[in-house]
Formats: sequence, C-alpha cells, structure tokens
Amino acid sequence: MRAEGKNREPGNSSSLIPHPSSLAIAFVLGAVTVAGHAPFYIFPLPVAALALLFYLWQRAANARAAAFVGFAYGLGLFLSGVSWVYVSLHDFGAMPAPLAMLATFLFCAFIAALPAAAGYASARFDAPPALKLSLAVPAIWTLSEWVRGWIFTGFPWLAAGYSQVPLSPLAGYAPVLGIYGVTLATAVTAGLIVVLGLRMADRAQIAGRGVEEKESNKAETSSSLIPHPSSLAPAIILLALWAGGSGLKQIAWTTPVGEPVTVSLLQGNIAQDFKWSGEGARAALEAYRMLAGAASGRLVVLPETALPMFLDQVPPDYLGELAARARGNGGDILVGVPERMAGGEYYNSVISYGAAASQTYRKSHLVPFGEFIPLRPVLGWIVSVLAIPLQDFSRGGEEQQPLEVAGQRVAVNICYEDAFGEEIIRQLPQATLLVNVSNVAWFGRSLAPWQHLQISQARALETGRAMLRATNTGVTAVIDARGEVVAAAPEYTTAVVSHTVQGYGGATPYVRWGNTALLALCLAALAVARWRRPAKRVPRPRKTL
Repeated sequence: MRAEGKNREPGNSSSLIPHPSSLAIAFVLGAVTVAGHAPFYIFPLPVAALALLFYLWQRAANARAAAFVGFAYGLGLFLSGVSWVYVSLHDFGAMPAPLAMLATFLFCAFIAALPAAAGYASARFDAPPALKLSLAVPAIWTLSEWVRGWIFTGFPWLAAGYSQVPLSPLAGYAPVLGIYGVTLATAVTAGLIVVLGLRMADRAQIAGRGVEEKESNKAETSSSLIPHPSSLAPAIILLALWAGGSGLKQIAWTTPVGEPVTVSLLQGNIAQDFKWSGEGARAALEAYRMLAGAASGRLVVLPETALPMFLDQVPPDYLGELAARARGNGGDILVGVPERMAGGEYYNSVISYGAAASQTYRKSHLVPFGEFIPLRPVLGWIVSVLAIPLQDFSRGGEEQQPLEVAGQRVAVNICYEDAFGEEIIRQLPQATLLVNVSNVAWFGRSLAPWQHLQISQARALETGRAMLRATNTGVTAVIDARGEVVAAAPEYTTAVVSHTVQGYGGATPYVRWGNTALLALCLAALAVARWRRPAKRVPRPRKTL
C-alpha cells in the first residue's frame, strides 16, 4: 500500500484501540502545542504538532482508533494548557485538593472529546488522501474548535488560531475570517505538510524498488527523479497560503478616527485571597484612589471588580472624588464594580464617571460555576463546596452599545467575554476602541493571564481596533490595532500603564461577516473533497490476437 493509502481496516477487536506508543505520542504532541501559545509564542510548534496528529489519524486502523488518538492529543493539550483551573478551584475556591484535581481532569477530558470526535470524523471521511488531508481534515478540525467555542456556553481557549497571533504570517487571515479562519489556515498548512511528506516517502520507495526491479519499474523510477506536477502542487499551495497571509497583514482594514487619546490603565495588585475581606476592600479602595490620582490619561480604566463591594456600598464621596479627577484630566474613568438592583439581582458591571454622563456596561457572557451555576437543580451542591463570592450574577443585555467617553466610543467587555469574537463585534463598527477589564488573579502565577493577553491580541486583529486591558494582577497592557503589545506592566506589581492610542472606524471583513464566511468555507472544503472521492476502477479488457 502506498503511504497515502486509505486507513487500514481492523483485523481484530484489539485494533479498535491504537498501540500505546501512538497514544503517548499524541499526548506529548498536545502538551507541546501549548508552547506555541503565549507567553512562549513559538508559532511553528502547533503547525508541526497538528501535522503529526493528522499523520497518526491517516495511519490509524479505523475511526475508533483515530478517536482515541484525538482524545489523547486533546488531553495532553488541555491538561498542560488549562491546568490553572485547579488553582481557581483549590487555591481560591477552597475545594479540597483531591476533588479539585478530579474536577480539573474531568473538565479536560470532557473538552478533549471534541478532538476525539474530529479524529473519528476524519477517519470516516471518504476522499482521495491528498484532498482529505489538505481540505477535509483541516475543515473538520476547524469545525470542532468552532463547536467548542459555543457548546455549553463555550470554552474556546487554546484554539489553534491563537498560536499564530500576532507573529505568524497566518495571523493576516484574522481580520478576514476571524480566529477560526486562522485555525483553518494552520490546519491546512499541517495537512499539506503531511501530503508533501507522504509523497516524498512514495518517491523514495519507488526509487528503492527501482534498484531491485530496474527493468520492470524503469519508467516509474525515472519519473521519481523529477517531481510530478501533482507533487509540486501542495508546495505551491502552501507557499501561496503563507504569502497570502503575509500580504493580508499589510492591509489597513480600518481608518483613524479623531485625535489620539491618552489612556491610563490601573493595576492595583490586590491579592485575591485578601480582596473580598473587609480589610481587603478598604485596601482596594485606597489603592485605586492613589492610582487614579497619579493617572494622567484622558481615559482611565480600572479592572474588573476593582471595588470589591456592591456599588451601593461604595462611599458616595469616593465615587465623586474619582469623577472629579477624571474631569480634571478632561475625560472619564471606567470603574469595575458589582451592581445590585432593587429586585435582588446583581451584575458584573463597568460604570463610567467624569466629563460625560455616567454610563454602564453589564457583563453578558458569564463564567459557568464562577458567576452562575448551570443546571442548578442538579449541580447546585457545588455552591457549598466552592468559596467563590457572588456566584449568581444576572446577565446583561446582548445588544449593549459602546460607552461614549473621553471623546471615544468604547466597546467594553469583561474578563472572559473577549474569548468570543462574534460577541465582541456586536458593538462594531460603532466602537472606536476596545476595553477589556479582567481579574485573572483567580488563576495565580500560571499561563492563564498570558493566554488571555493573546486572546485580546486576536480581538484587536479581528476588529482593527486597539484593545486596552486593565487587570488586577496582570497582564495589564495596551494592544494596538495590529495586535502588538505596545505598553504593559509586569505581573503582580502595582502600576499605571499610560499610553497614547488612536481610535479607528470602519469594519474589517470579519466584523461584517462574523464566522459565517469561515463556516461556508469549511463546508465548501468538505464538499469538494467528498465530490472528488476515489472512483471504483473498472478492469480494462485485454486485447487478443
């Protein structure tokens, strides 16, 4: 069988589970992929890891074996990349260590089911090997990541596309097709690499047979010395894909609007296990009073729940002082604070004070088990296990408009909301700036804050807008419209990050289309690969004399 041949059929029931070495390799590939993301930014690594994963799928005995390989890859990826879930559950949520470890493992195993499903679907897909690897498998992988981004409220963390932001040429596809478009380009690259590798192996095999069977395979051997045009096609497509991404990075999709504005982002560095105590709340009020007094920006931004108490519990003179200082700078201040309503519901909110009329943004996409308990009749017992304050937030409206502050129209999002690109673009193209306020102190000194920073970089690229990130302990940063970090504070320091940023108008293709174009492209890739599936050969009758 040629190296590009179809998956082998199982010979017995033991072939339903791949060899342990294949599972171990897949697990390691998933773990290594994490280094392709922030803070390491080694963007070629996920491409290589996906290529090897696709090769393992191609060589799997059957669809079930491919599913096991996909599961092993996903388990390696998520146990290595999002093990910080344990920190939030145990270190700050007070869940007993064994239970927190089990919960973290089960969560990672649950989301690893999607790479497993992708492996199963890829093995079952009937198409010529080259088309399957370069079109069908990348489309299936991309669709699996897209599903992970919304199923059960969504967890799009560590999508392959993020690993290419902002350094890789493939990041150029973000303003056109969004981060899942970058995932598709990454997966197509991986598939083409496998095709090239298999064809090189084919030519080497043909050349080797030619030594022993020189006469019978003379024509085949001589042709292997010069690549057949079909062997060049994958290389040409691969170069075109990367050159296209590089070219797209040079395009300015949006245009400057108005004068640049000075901004100051405040990082209070209030310890998470201290913040919600009475003494911690007083320390937070004093820290942000001092930082706001030192801030010179026309727009000043405080982190998520910077004031760890309900808005009606904040001393009125304190808010008046913040507003007066903002007016003194000729602008406004955005304050992260929980907001309690008369009916008893409460919101995770950002409220503006200063020269403009006070305006409010209320968080819409809440974190399961952190801000609300899904399936409360079944899972409500978790509330008694976790020591997390304010576990029953209400959802803000989905169609909230940008805040008009400091001469800008600011699209605010809170913490993990910026992981959902199609939700961010709801406030566009009206908004001129993006602001994310977060408190990722819940995840300690882990990879989470840096991974979240990279997610914000992707949102800047997708929308063609600067993104301002104000966090409690880091990473507080200013990201320009090209996804580059232009100013940042070190983690776990008390700091003010000040910079001048430009507002932008207009709409990138992604702002206009959302994920619609990407989904259409994936379905088209599957249709083309399926349409060109191998035809059954009909034996040609021999001529008789």
